[in-house]
Amino acid sequence: MTAALSEIHPPPGGWTTDDLDALPEDGYRRELIDGVLIMSPSPTDIHQGIVWRLTAALEESCPDDLHVNQGVEVRINKRRSFIPDVLVTTDAAAQRRTSKYEPHEVVLAVEIVSDGSQTMDRITKPALYAQAGIPYYWRIETEKGVVVHTHKIDVTDEIYQPTGQFADVVKIDEPWPINLSVSRLTPRHYRAG
Repeated sequence: MTAALSEIHPPPGGWTTDDLDALPEDGYRRELIDGVLIMSPSPTDIHQGIVWRLTAALEESCPDDLHVNQGVEVRINKRRSFIPDVLVTTDAAAQRRTSKYEPHEVVLAVEIVSDGSQTMDRITKPALYAQAGIPYYWRIETEKGVVVHTHKIDVTDEIYQPTGQFADVVKIDEPWPINLSVSRLTPRHYRAG
């Protein structure tokens, strides 16, 4: 049975991706963690500015066999579903023109930490993305200026290992050679406190 969003209690057994599919397209960002529905507040202008700039910058150097996108759902299983701020998928997956990706189709997931997403973006999502086998994870902090933290999966332990922390230039070789000025990601009106 599909649950309506207005219900006070979740459906028996918790929410599923089938329940998400039955909800109206109303602009709300909904994610699932083990059947628990998570609704995020609207992102800030700084958050969205970084998303837009990062997407454009990655697109410029992205190889033809990969595809850069933003805000598209990754369905880990029936009870787990996330929407990374920016993601890189295989081009074959992007050719399907889908609104949902499988974890094996995602090469890089990027989350931009906001006041309301600190635990999700620093702890929960990286743990579950790694467990799902997504090879690369970036976390972008904005508290004291824009800082990009890059990670690569340790497939044996299913956890991410840090590969760099960049406040000036993101210079890495994987998932493809990237040389990106952090100032290019920073919205003009943003000033570190």
